[in-house]
Amino acid sequence: MCGIVGYVGHAGAGQTGPDSKAHTALDVILEGLRRLEYRGYDSAGIAVLADGRIDSRKKAGKLTNLEQELAADPLPSSQTGIGHTRWATHGGPTDRNAHPHVVDGGNLALIHNGIIENFAEHKAALVADGVEFLSETDTEVAAALLAKVYNDEAEGDLTRAMQLTSQRLEGAFTLLAIHKDHPDVVVASRRNSPLVVGLGDGENFLGSDVSGFIDFTRRAVELAQDQVVTITPDSFAITDFFGNPAEGKEFTVDWDAAAAEKDGYPSFMQKEIHDQPEAVLQTLLGRSDIDGRLTLDEMRIDPEELKKVDKIIVLACGTSAYAGHVAKYAIETWCRIPTEVELAHEFRYREPIITPTTLVVSLSQSGETMDTLMAVRYAKEQGARTMAICNTNGSTIPRESDAVLYTHAGPEIAVASTKAFLAQIVAAYLLGLYLAQLRGNKFQGEIKDILADLGKIPAKIQTVLDNAEQIQALAREMKDTQSVLFLGRHVGFPVALEGALKLKEIAYIHAEGFAAGELKHGPIALIEEGQVVFIVVPSPRGRDSLHSKVVSNIQEVRARGARTFVIAEEGDEAVKAYAEQVFYIPETQPLLAPLLTTVPLQLFAAELAAAKGYDVDQPRNLAKSVTVE
Repeated sequence: MCGIVGYVGHAGAGQTGPDSKAHTALDVILEGLRRLEYRGYDSAGIAVLADGRIDSRKKAGKLTNLEQELAADPLPSSQTGIGHTRWATHGGPTDRNAHPHVVDGGNLALIHNGIIENFAEHKAALVADGVEFLSETDTEVAAALLAKVYNDEAEGDLTRAMQLTSQRLEGAFTLLAIHKDHPDVVVASRRNSPLVVGLGDGENFLGSDVSGFIDFTRRAVELAQDQVVTITPDSFAITDFFGNPAEGKEFTVDWDAAAAEKDGYPSFMQKEIHDQPEAVLQTLLGRSDIDGRLTLDEMRIDPEELKKVDKIIVLACGTSAYAGHVAKYAIETWCRIPTEVELAHEFRYREPIITPTTLVVSLSQSGETMDTLMAVRYAKEQGARTMAICNTNGSTIPRESDAVLYTHAGPEIAVASTKAFLAQIVAAYLLGLYLAQLRGNKFQGEIKDILADLGKIPAKIQTVLDNAEQIQALAREMKDTQSVLFLGRHVGFPVALEGALKLKEIAYIHAEGFAAGELKHGPIALIEEGQVVFIVVPSPRGRDSLHSKVVSNIQEVRARGARTFVIAEEGDEAVKAYAEQVFYIPETQPLLAPLLTTVPLQLFAAELAAAKGYDVDQPRNLAKSVTVE
C-alpha cells in the first residue's frame, strides 16, 4: 500500500531539449512521491547517496511535513536515491517507523512495501547477533538482514545480497536498497507487491506504478513475480531470486503527467467524477472489427473453451465488487450463464466449486489488490480459466491471468474509486456481449443495438454532470447529517451499496445500502423522523412491477418520517409526490442505468465530505491499492 520511488542518473540527466531541465535524485523522488501519496500518507522519507555517504530525512504525517523538514535541513545534491510514502502496518505512523531505514552504521538504506510474515524469526536471530533495532517495523528487519547477507555472504555484491535475502523472506514485499559502496546503483526485489521500471536517457527509475516517474519518462518495463532488478544510469538487469537472468516486457505509458493533475477541480475525486464520460468512451473504443463484431484486448483463451463455460465467478473487493454485482445481472441476462460474485478475501478460505469450465473474472483498478491476486492464483490452481478487468497496464493480476480486458480509464488518484468503477462496469458489459456473441445467445443485430446504446452513455453522463449543482447543494445543506440509507432494486441494489460505501469512505458517517425489497425484513426499523433515505428507482419503461414496488417502498419510509431523495429516469412523474427532491437521469436501457444513477451519489459524497472539511482524496485509514492481505 506504500508508494515507492527509486532513481539513478548521470549528472545533467533530463537535459535533452531546449525546454528540458536537468534534475537530481531529490527532484525526481519528491515529484514521484507527490504522485504516489495516494498509496500511503502516514509518513514519508527519502535517502540519497552522495560522496560515499547516505543521508536520509523522514517525517510522520503527509508529504508536506517531509518537504518542510527538507527546507529546514536540506539533503546534499545527489544522482542516486530512494523515497517512500507509508501506509502503516507494523508499527505506528511515527518518525522512527518511517522509511527509509538506514542500517549497518549508515552503509545501507532500504524501503519496503508489503508485510514480511517471518520477520519475527529473523529479528530474533539478528538480535542474538548483536543488532539493535530502532523501530517497530518489519522493514528494519529486512534492512538489517540485507546488510548482514551483504557483509557475510555476498562479497560486496548488492544484487547478490538482494537475491539471497529475498529467498529467505516470506510474505508480500517490494524492497529497494542503496549502499554507500555503490554510488550509481539501486537494487530492488518484488514478491506479491507492485514494482515497475522506468527507462530514461542516462537515467533509470523504479516506482510502485508508473505515476512515480511519469513526469520524466513514458517508457516502462514490467517485472514478473519473484524478480530482482538492478538499475544504473545506463542499464537495467533482471534476474530471479536465484540469479538466473530474466527479461521484462517493455511498454509505453499511454497517458501523460497532465492526466494526473487536478485540472482546476478542488480535488482529484471531483476531477475523476468529471472524467467519467471520457473514461467510458475510452473503454468502449476499438472493441469492434471491420465487420462490427466485438473483439477484446488480450483474449488469450481459446474461443472453443469459452463456448463451454458453464459458470462465471467474479472476484473483487470493495467498489469493484459492486461493479461485479452489476455485471452479474447483465451477463446472466445476455449469456444465460450462472454468475456468482465473490469477495476475493473470502473466496479461497472456503471450498468453492471450480471446474475447467469455470471462468473466473477478477476486477481490480490497480491490478495489485492482494486479496484478489491470491484468489486468482487459487482459481488457476483449481483448473479454472481466468480473466482480468483492470485499469493498470503491466500490473500483476493481468499478467498472471489467461486474458485481460483493460479499462483505459486513465490514472485514478483519489482513494475513493469513481471513474474506474464505471469503466469496470462497461468492461464487464463488453465481456458479457462478447460471450453472448461467441455462444450465439444474442443475434448480432441485438448486440449492435446494445453497443449503440452504450455509445450514447458518455454524453448522458455529461448531462448528469451538467446538472450537478442540485445534488451538490443538497450535500452542503446536509453536512451535519449523521446517517444516510440507500435503497435499490435489481441493478439499483449494487448502486445503493456503492452510494453508501462512498459516504463511509470519505465523509465518515453511518451509511447503509439495502435491497429495497428487504426493507420490511428488518431495516425499516432504522427509519425514524428525519432519517435521510436515497432511493434508486428503476425505469418505468422496463420492469414495471419493480418500478411500482420501489415507489411503494418510498411511501413506506416516508410514512415513517424519512426524508426521501429519489434518483429516477426523466419522465418518471410517479415519484414526485413521494420525494423531497428528485434527481433525474437520461433514459437508457435498464441494464445500463448504473452508469448514470451512480454519478449523483458520487457527487453527493464528494461534496458532503468537502463541506465537512475532510480530505476528499486521502480519507483516513485508507490507501488506494491494498497490496497486503
